[in-house]
Amino acid sequence: MKPLRYSINVTLDGCVHHEAGLAPDEESMRYWTDEMERADALLFGRTTYEMMESAWRQPATGAWPDWMREWETPFAETIDRTKKYVVSSTLNAVDWNAELVRGDLGPAVRRLKQEPGEGLFVGGVTLPLALADLGLIDEYVFVVQPVVAGHGPTLLAGLRERIQLELVDRHEFRSGVVAQRYRPTSRSST
Repeated sequence: MKPLRYSINVTLDGCVHHEAGLAPDEESMRYWTDEMERADALLFGRTTYEMMESAWRQPATGAWPDWMREWETPFAETIDRTKKYVVSSTLNAVDWNAELVRGDLGPAVRRLKQEPGEGLFVGGVTLPLALADLGLIDEYVFVVQPVVAGHGPTLLAGLRERIQLELVDRHEFRSGVVAQRYRPTSRSST
């Protein structure tokens, strides 16, 4: 069974709003590109899918937008070409190399995990919470930003049961950002 990896930027006070941390730099974009390349497919909820598509889908012209720096292009190319699954009860159709996931979330994601491959990557806020509650996340990657946001959505807010994690890897960036990779060891009631 291929692993489901949840990766997200998080501030020191737990905020996971996509604009709360440090602006991406060349080193962090290289890291996120490598993370995306470890996945056979991306699993997004509607909000994250639409946000990522608006930022990283290659325009029909084939030319990347003027705002994109050269060192961001490998990330854009990677996310653009990667297969995507979108969990949504409101969208009728998706494109951008994507397909909708309908029905009961647990069985649907278990089926995706049983397909051959290296792994699935999930990002966002709401969908990962549901997947964590179902015990379906095999690896958590928290890219901790040296920022205190003071407000905004927080990491896995509302989780029903505590998840005990084991640190399996740690990477420090020149910017002060620290990527920490964890695997669940057990679940226990809070």
